[in-house]
Amino acid sequence: MNVTFPRKLRRGDTVRVVAPASSRAMVLENDHSAITERRFAELGLTLTYGRHVDERDAFDSSSVASRVTDLHEAFADPSVAAILTVIGGYSSNQLLPFLDWELIGANPKILCGYSDITALQNAVLARTGLVTYSGPHWATFGMRDHFEQILGWFTAAVFDSAPVTLTPSEQWNDDLWWLDQDKREPAPNEGWWPIHPGTAEGRVVGGNLCTLNLLQGTPYMPPLDDALLILEDDYESHPATFARDLTSLLQVPGAESVRGVAIGRFQRSSGMTRSLLEQLIAAQPSLAGIPVLGNIDVGHTYPFATFPIGGRARLDATPGAPALTLLDH
Repeated sequence: MNVTFPRKLRRGDTVRVVAPASSRAMVLENDHSAITERRFAELGLTLTYGRHVDERDAFDSSSVASRVTDLHEAFADPSVAAILTVIGGYSSNQLLPFLDWELIGANPKILCGYSDITALQNAVLARTGLVTYSGPHWATFGMRDHFEQILGWFTAAVFDSAPVTLTPSEQWNDDLWWLDQDKREPAPNEGWWPIHPGTAEGRVVGGNLCTLNLLQGTPYMPPLDDALLILEDDYESHPATFARDLTSLLQVPGAESVRGVAIGRFQRSSGMTRSLLEQLIAAQPSLAGIPVLGNIDVGHTYPFATFPIGGRARLDATPGAPALTLLDH
């Protein structure tokens, strides 16, 4: 498919914050916005906010009309260079039938977020060819400590066009940092897991697996032909659920030509282990002979990398030196 890359960010640009899933009002119950504002000022970026980001309903979200309006205004405003989501949630797929795809396609700009935002990002790719970025939310920038690697990977992806080679972080965290910024204990990272050795290159499709699967059978599912899948899931997905969701994705027409799979590090409470992941990958006949790399730095643990949905990447599942290189982003 033909894709469009948005202009990279530069100092002096304006970033619009929108809430396609959960409301900023929920996030501000643990308010770290001063840290966020300072970080963007240091990047030379100005933050502005959608008119409805603080609306909040019984589901910690807001009306479809409010969320669609904020997205449309962000894409239509020529002063906005990038769009950043407040946080994830459960409901961004509600917006898809009501979005003006011609407006979005005619005004390509960076859209960054992850988790539930996966539905919106892959739909944007499918309907417009615009490359978006699975990366930190507005809320993530409120992380006071142990944020340097997240920030470095983010700026490499959205400020620069040079290839970015991702390698394992030295430490990682799986904590509720927003509740207690003073009690954080990083653990040594055991590294990435070459489950099926080999190398592969392809167009990136992916993000949060269970959210991506919501698009199956709709006009918003991007093609999987020759794709490089980068997938992750959170604590709500235990091993059997992840196995079922992966099976479902690999049964989508076109998935038979997937070139490789990279799987993000799981949260501890998911119960996933290397042995279990290896077993569930071995149970997927369509992955036989395809490079598969596990435990990479994407997803719901920290740090996590920013990667382009719709861009091109090379997966190297070589034992001893695994890497993921973002070639076109």
